[in-house]
Amino acid sequence: MNIDRKLIPAGSRVLCAVSGGADSMCLLHLLWSRGDLTLTAAHYEHGLRGEESLRDARFVEDFCRSEGIPFVLEHGDVSAYAREKGLGIEEAARELRYAFLEREAEKRNCDWIVTAHNADDNAETLLLNLCRGAGTLGLSGIPPRRGKLLRPLLCFTRAEILAYLEEQGIGHVEDSSNESDEYRRNLLRHRVMPVLRELNPRFARAAGRTAKLLRQDEDCLAALAEDFVRREYDGERLPLPALLALHPAISSRVLRRLCPESIGQEQIEASLSFCAGEGLGFLDLPGLRLRREQGSLYFSALPNTPIPDRAILPGEELEIPEAGLKLRADLVRYGGEVYDLFKTYLFKFESICGTLYCTGRRPGDRFHPRGRGCGKSLHDLFREDGLTQAQRDRRLVLRDDKGVVAVLGYPEDERVRSAPGDLCLRVQITEK
Repeated sequence: MNIDRKLIPAGSRVLCAVSGGADSMCLLHLLWSRGDLTLTAAHYEHGLRGEESLRDARFVEDFCRSEGIPFVLEHGDVSAYAREKGLGIEEAARELRYAFLEREAEKRNCDWIVTAHNADDNAETLLLNLCRGAGTLGLSGIPPRRGKLLRPLLCFTRAEILAYLEEQGIGHVEDSSNESDEYRRNLLRHRVMPVLRELNPRFARAAGRTAKLLRQDEDCLAALAEDFVRREYDGERLPLPALLALHPAISSRVLRRLCPESIGQEQIEASLSFCAGEGLGFLDLPGLRLRREQGSLYFSALPNTPIPDRAILPGEELEIPEAGLKLRADLVRYGGEVYDLFKTYLFKFESICGTLYCTGRRPGDRFHPRGRGCGKSLHDLFREDGLTQAQRDRRLVLRDDKGVVAVLGYPEDERVRSAPGDLCLRVQITEK
């Protein structure tokens, strides 16, 4: 195994992200073995797995010390950050990890940040995005390069990486959470990928080839859309005849390019249908209002729209267009599973008073977040976390006849806290 020297030329200053797992240890050893790079290993300890997480950090530090590789370590509190920003744990961990890598790369004047995503990771990402109905951008997989971020192992499979470590006598650590099928990627890795490899032993490489071709198509279409925006958009409006004359593959990307927030395919299709209408009209999208008038499409900021009260019923899905979210509620028996914190809630069913509703905030709202040890007003909670007025207005609040039971991005209220074995109302909140 070798890393393409055209990708990382001799003399480059490189920051290598090293978790201690097989992939990152392989990458670190390949880079260090070259002998013509200024290399630093960087480990971010997320503070999520207790002693196991600290063990990983010590393993990487000890390996680097034994090999004489410069090493930098940072400890983080992902759970606190997730609560503060209203993010899922995986998303919060990713944000903090990459922010750390970017800071360290700038401090050391590095040319490149390298991570150890491999061909199997790429195939899994493509399949996960396929499951949610992604277009060419999502099906393009993991980009081999984004700015100064490089992923030089995308051409190698996980099996090849493990074989290299065994051949070189290099150890690694295993993250115990990788064994749990509660995470979507693990479920795909453990149950779906083996079947696909039975159909095609080189499936990971085949998926990588597909992703590369789709990435080329996406780059071309995005460039055409960008060129149209540069020619036709004056900072406020677009000429509708010119927009409607475009192929939908390009006009849809024009709208995505001009929207301040991410919008889904349904919203894109609704927007294009709106553009084809006649007369004065308005269409609201997340963070944006479209106005169709006298042959032009105008873009303006969306006034804050209050979230109306909507009942949450078991076995049903509920769309919250004002926040670009949807909810799914089901009755389940809680077995102690680990969920994406603060985006999936398990409320003890018998503790819910009356009907559960999804609403916006209300004056005087208070609740008792699990683990906080005290009650809190939403006003104080949002103020302490630095949320803007627009963010406060769009933050989902789940409440029953007694009051608030949860606020998106925070733990549930102590009153409805569940334990293994309880009959629960599971509420999953996802982006549309």
